[in-house]
Amino acid sequence: MDTRKALREFLATRRARITPQQAGLPTYGGHRRVKGLRREELALLAGVSVEYYTRLERGNAHGVSDSVLEALVRALQLDEAERAHLYDLARTSDATARIRRRPPQQRVRPGVQRLLDAMTGVPAFVQNGRLDVLAANSLARALYADLFDDAGPGRGTGGAPNHARFTFLDSRAADFYPDWNRAAADGVALLRAEVGRSPDDRELTELIGELTTRSERFSALWATHNVRWHTTGTKHFHHPVAGDLSLAYEGLELTADPGQTLITFTAEAGSPSQQALTFLASWATASPEQATAHDRTSEKPTT
Repeated sequence: MDTRKALREFLATRRARITPQQAGLPTYGGHRRVKGLRREELALLAGVSVEYYTRLERGNAHGVSDSVLEALVRALQLDEAERAHLYDLARTSDATARIRRRPPQQRVRPGVQRLLDAMTGVPAFVQNGRLDVLAANSLARALYADLFDDAGPGRGTGGAPNHARFTFLDSRAADFYPDWNRAAADGVALLRAEVGRSPDDRELTELIGELTTRSERFSALWATHNVRWHTTGTKHFHHPVAGDLSLAYEGLELTADPGQTLITFTAEAGSPSQQALTFLASWATASPEQATAHDRTSEKPTT
């Protein structure tokens, strides 16, 4: 990835979303030629010269200090995910002649797999920053049956199911995610943050290239430069067998395995979603052949 370009576009898009009123600057009426803040207005808020900020927005972060970055964080009203992304871009854009590398194969440790398997009532899986699913328990496989479909487009060249490929390239995702637009935007924002952390990851670059060329919606969302962290919240699903589920999720980084995150889903006790999870567990455990048959018969043309 061209991190200088990414820095330039990230700063420009963040600047465009802040109005003078939001920044506490006086307005004098009349037509403004730019959306959001002007460069000189942002430079004033950050306490740097217009020339210095212009150099930053052109992607040149050589020698930029933490104090300047923090001033930009405040002026642009960035959240924690955006702040981390700005630091990542500033640091990596200062590198020269980086070589695209293919990272070593990520494997889930046996102890982590045993932990997943012990969580019989909770869908749980481990994913990396590219949104590849590295390991999952049986309930997660039942919940994401179409994602784990060997014949579906959700798998990459490495064979691991990938959430982004499933969301944008498998038409079944539109039924599975009742709020598909939210799921799509979240996935792109997660990948954008990963690009800031790992701009030299060849598999990540190939994934972004594939999705950009095959999905107009992905390309449009990619251009927004939005970033986010996948830590906690609620996801809604429409499972073809279990029906509608509303599940709380937690994303826990595995500190012993950098780049790997454990994702778990839980339902409120006694809720319809809990009953649906219980049914889903019985369906997957008692009739694995039925689950496999569903994978084959529910295939639809890809988009």
